[in-house]
Amino acid sequence: MGSWVIALGGNALLPPGEPGELAAMAKRLRETAAILADVADEGVGLVVTHGNGPQVGHLLAQTEEARGKAPSPPLDVLVAETQAQIGYLLQQSIHNELARRNRRTSVATVVTQVVVDPDDPDFRTPTKPVGPLIATETEAMLKRARGWVLAADPRGGWRRVVPSPTPRTIVEITVIRSLLAAGHIVIAAGGGGVPVVRTGDGLVGVEAVVDKDLASALLAREIGAERLVLATDVDRVALDFRKPTQRFVDRLTVAEARAHIAAGQFSAGSMGPKVEAAVAFVESGGREAIIVSLAKLRDAIGGPAGTRITK
Repeated sequence: MGSWVIALGGNALLPPGEPGELAAMAKRLRETAAILADVADEGVGLVVTHGNGPQVGHLLAQTEEARGKAPSPPLDVLVAETQAQIGYLLQQSIHNELARRNRRTSVATVVTQVVVDPDDPDFRTPTKPVGPLIATETEAMLKRARGWVLAADPRGGWRRVVPSPTPRTIVEITVIRSLLAAGHIVIAAGGGGVPVVRTGDGLVGVEAVVDKDLASALLAREIGAERLVLATDVDRVALDFRKPTQRFVDRLTVAEARAHIAAGQFSAGSMGPKVEAAVAFVESGGREAIIVSLAKLRDAIGGPAGTRITK
């Protein structure tokens, strides 16, 4: 049945403002592991990616509060920390679920680096939301005074935004292919991968958060995946979002999706990268891409839930 890449959204694993970060996320991951095990039971080669927006944002907030008291890790190191944190919890959850089913499939997490262009324009115009929702104007003013760049959130309030350059290549792609070919479930490119640039001295990390969906599409293309599933916190793609004319769509062709992107239907910090990633994957030879909520992931795999993008 080929291989699938299933991308779990950071907001889907931990919605902004939800208390008890690790406990809430661990519970969601246990529930998600059962769905991922269902996919593996079908004989599908499985690579799982995940977002890290809320999680890396919390680490950034902790760093701000500890300023002057403890060293401040750069953003690329914080991305690596969330790869290990979420990867560990997800790997353990999948392992335990497979053990309950008497499956001996191994699960491996790969700390993944993604090469970006140092001249990418997004370094000058940050778009990637990270961290919890900032609800009040007073709090927003305090964050701006600390040098944070904020953007309005579709749910109301503001989110911190950081640079999100386009992923170009995946450094550990050979390792990922090898693990997949050996029959292992692979967790990779967490948080979009640790952003690095190539220099005369080798790879060097940069202050950014690569979009998880674009990195997932790149990963799916480079392993020749059949299907890309983008699990987020909404059930389907909406047109005219939050307008009286809002409507959900079950299917889009690549041409239709590109027309909606050109018309500005999808915001840069939310649905835009998901639709762009889905289109890029299908155009590169993928069978189909699905955008669906984490809660409806099982229904999308075996039924009509979500929005499907095809040629």
